[in-house]
Amino acid sequence: MKRRNFLKATGTGAAVAAAGGLAPLLEACAGKPKPIGRKVIVLAIDGMDPRLVRRFVAKGGMPTFAKFIENNTFMPLGTSLPPQSPVAWSDFITGAGPGVHGIFDFIHRDPHTLYPFLSISRSLPPSKTIKLGSLVIPLSGGKVENLRRGPCLWEILGRHDVPATVFKCPSNFPPVKTDARTVSGLGTPDLRGTYGTFSYYTDDPPANADEFTGGECYPVRLWDNTFTADLVGPPNTFREGSPAAKLRFTVHRDPARDVAKIAWDGDEVILQQGEWSGWRRVRFKLAGPLAAAVGMVRFYLKEVRPHFKLYVSPVNLDPLEPALPISTPGDYAAQIARRAGRYYTQGFPEETKALSHGVFEEEEYLAQAGIVLDERLACLDETLADFDDGFFFFYISTIDQNTHMMWRTMDPEHPLYQPDAPPEVKGAVEHFYREMDGALTRVLAEVDDKTTFFIISDHGFAPFYREFNLNTWLLDNGYLALADPTRRAETEFLDNIDWARTVAYGFGLNALYVNLRGREPHGIVEPGDADALAGELAAKLEAYIDEEADERAIVKAYKSRESYRGPAAASAPELILGFAPGYRLADGSAVAEFPERVCKVREDKWAADHCIDPSHVPGVLFSNKPVAAEAPALKDLAPTILKEFGLAPPPEMTGRPILE
Repeated sequence: MKRRNFLKATGTGAAVAAAGGLAPLLEACAGKPKPIGRKVIVLAIDGMDPRLVRRFVAKGGMPTFAKFIENNTFMPLGTSLPPQSPVAWSDFITGAGPGVHGIFDFIHRDPHTLYPFLSISRSLPPSKTIKLGSLVIPLSGGKVENLRRGPCLWEILGRHDVPATVFKCPSNFPPVKTDARTVSGLGTPDLRGTYGTFSYYTDDPPANADEFTGGECYPVRLWDNTFTADLVGPPNTFREGSPAAKLRFTVHRDPARDVAKIAWDGDEVILQQGEWSGWRRVRFKLAGPLAAAVGMVRFYLKEVRPHFKLYVSPVNLDPLEPALPISTPGDYAAQIARRAGRYYTQGFPEETKALSHGVFEEEEYLAQAGIVLDERLACLDETLADFDDGFFFFYISTIDQNTHMMWRTMDPEHPLYQPDAPPEVKGAVEHFYREMDGALTRVLAEVDDKTTFFIISDHGFAPFYREFNLNTWLLDNGYLALADPTRRAETEFLDNIDWARTVAYGFGLNALYVNLRGREPHGIVEPGDADALAGELAAKLEAYIDEEADERAIVKAYKSRESYRGPAAASAPELILGFAPGYRLADGSAVAEFPERVCKVREDKWAADHCIDPSHVPGVLFSNKPVAAEAPALKDLAPTILKEFGLAPPPEMTGRPILE
């Protein structure tokens, strides 16, 4: 197993088992609170860029946005440092920066072991078990832990009897215990405990199948137009070694037509080539007749012949039977699903990895992204219909994920630009911006003279032309050494480092750490020397010129000691790298790999990004009330919302109210 699979929350199976595999951990709270006659609505559109808004509005494709801009406030919104979604939305939730909430990157590392973990949440197995042969019986409950610290906006509102509805806000898994109606967003895993792992069954495996991340390819052989395979589920912590639970299914290909039947556990679905199924329930047995983990999948029959190709979505938590806590009250996710239909529960549901690895063509990816958006808009209709007053927050991931993947199709300067691509591919980003016009129309129907209304995004976007390999730069410049240089190509996750000769290393998408004595397990840099070393590294990184492009790759390297304040600041990396537009850290460098070149052309279809210098990727702020602040930022929204309800922000909130 590749160590890259650390992205699995290793205790997820235990947490599922502790929940009985059937019931959520958070149960229903009290009924609807008393109306207060005041509303604040936030439509959160992840990744919406102010420059692209102006561009598409000017083309006439966003008439509702155009009218809103004409009569209200529209301006850039300052993002987080670094401008990564879990960091930025934590800024929004807490009204403070990473020094308070402690989220510095998508990926953190345990300073004692240097082992990586996802920054938003972690699952912990039962603390006590007993073995009966190969069976492991939990004697205490496992748990899932939200790693974000600091105040939470809707918790504060709840303490003052302000009702709140919060749908899919990132950095809120598991959802904090509150009287608010919430559904968790980014950070919510699939049933396997990953951010999303698709399955691909084919008799024609691609050459890059062994390199898949975010998905797994399973070679199959059809005998008499039939094959049997396994759908991989969560770790079965009832069994010694926690092997993955599996669900056996059978596929029958029609001998004459481009149709196939998929059958499992008494259920079946029949699909034509190129057809998607709806959500289908799947059940993984863990131990005995009762212990099981329930999830749901979508099937996509990509090709029937001459080769057979079947895509199966990540096994999502079923909102009707969530195996982990995804909402408050515990049945709120199910309430929405019963009215709007089942919906993706994993944090970012758009299938970007399938497109990057060539499992999907552009048109297939866009079809799946359209399914995600249709589900989200159905949920928007249902949650709005049930909203009377108080605070309402609704999140849409569409712009973010589709701009990541499809920017290259509208940018002739991008190395992956396809001049002959179909119009729907070239116009994909603009199409999804136009779709947001419909979402705005839905929400504006609920805005009256007692409503304060915001549209916000956590960041904007920039092209991603060239990759920067931080650890390669550190190695080339003598700040890092390999224990075995002959294993350079195999190195990842800091597993081949000569720590006695290493003073700094990179880990995460924007982070550089000093190998600090007393913090790192093999630290050699004295605490009194760390700041000077960080300053030296910052100066050299800012001066670095990518010779092939004749450009600076890094605009600014921020010292965390100067940038962060609060109780969590001591856990921050020493430097946060602010890349220039057109650059971003290479994927492999984020997990401490060592390619030969410091900079190279970006070849992945994930070809636009925002993990750069925050000055270049502000988000958007729309408001139906005048904004007094000259440079509002994400962290200012929480104290602003509290003030709209007549509440004072707690001292931990460093943001300030922005309305006149």
